[in-house]
Amino acid sequence: MPKGPGPVGPPRAETFIKVKVHPDSSRDRVERKAPDAYELWVKAPPEQGRANAAVLALLAREPPLAGRRLRIVKGLTSPSKIVSVF
Repeated sequence: MPKGPGPVGPPRAETFIKVKVHPDSSRDRVERKAPDAYELWVKAPPEQGRANAAVLALLAREPPLAGRRLRIVKGLTSPSKIVSVF
């Protein structure tokens, strides 16, 4: 007999989006290039993961991604990134 409650609903499929990042910008800005591609300008410098944290925070506010979990899966030290959305 399984323990604990069962799943509430069907699991969401994991998808991936491409992100081009411009760190050290004068302001934070998001531009959606395609359904699976974004270009972001972040004020944070590319040091100690600050720009990556800013990227995830900005993406989390975008309407199609709000409420979803985001994780950088490729490009932690590159301006071109792949972000997992699940």
